[in-house]
Amino acid sequence: MTDGEGGRTLAQTLGPFGAWSFALQVHTAHEARAAVAALEAMGYGTVWIPESVGSKEALSHAAILLGGAQRIVVATGVANIYARDPMAAANGARALADAYPGRFVFGLGVSHAPSVAARGGSYERPIERMRAYLDAMDAAGYSGPAPTVPAPRMLAALGPRMLALSAERTAGAHSYFVPLEHTTEARRILGPEPCLAVEMTAVLETDPSEARRVARAFAVHYLALPNYANNLRRLGYPDEELAGGGSDRVIDAVVVWGDAAAIALRARAHLDAGADHVCIQLRGATPADLCLAQFRELAAVLIG
Repeated sequence: MTDGEGGRTLAQTLGPFGAWSFALQVHTAHEARAAVAALEAMGYGTVWIPESVGSKEALSHAAILLGGAQRIVVATGVANIYARDPMAAANGARALADAYPGRFVFGLGVSHAPSVAARGGSYERPIERMRAYLDAMDAAGYSGPAPTVPAPRMLAALGPRMLALSAERTAGAHSYFVPLEHTTEARRILGPEPCLAVEMTAVLETDPSEARRVARAFAVHYLALPNYANNLRRLGYPDEELAGGGSDRVIDAVVVWGDAAAIALRARAHLDAGADHVCIQLRGATPADLCLAQFRELAAVLIG
């Protein structure tokens, strides 16, 4: 059972290209709304927001951003299932879907053991925990008005079992920190119907040394997390290339760099490999950099 649209409908809702942003969470509501309105004007179909330890709460953050634009979809990439109980999750999504029909997508994820521990929780077996959470969401009572367009759900998914659960129980999967070959494999596992939304990190920089410096500073955190490192191992990257901040081959696989044309080429390659939607995370000079000028430059090539 799902609480939202089918995968093909969701793919149309998201559009081919979106913007993925950590930086929105460190800005005021007024600043963040203005940024989302600017992204909407550039032609991006969806803006994606994460939820991490100490970040803005995902559903509240989504509500703030939805109120700042007219058409753009806001998707959680992803909301941590350890951050709220299943009834709160289900009913928060229903309230947002009622207020902003067709504009909220509820991405859910099992997070990582260190992040769960930082919240005072205990990390459980991911597939079993997610399946039980979805069951409880489906069973949750709700006294508010049923939304005319329920919020579609997606799961953060890297490995074959979570991808299969995404296809079984939700409208699709959201992958993160993945090379192009993962998109091909994810589509094979999902089958033709579920939506596949792929996060793609990018550095708008043509100097190889500087681009890889920025990319490696971003990647080193993820290479130390078992979920991401194991995913790369499954795809054939050996341990020696994952150590020390990652080899150049690993960095170039998980972070695209170059001019706008090079970044657009990789984004379209993900679509050709089976993605329905590519959400682009541009890395700026600081964590607070919204990268609006870079998103505008990329939109001119990618969206037109």
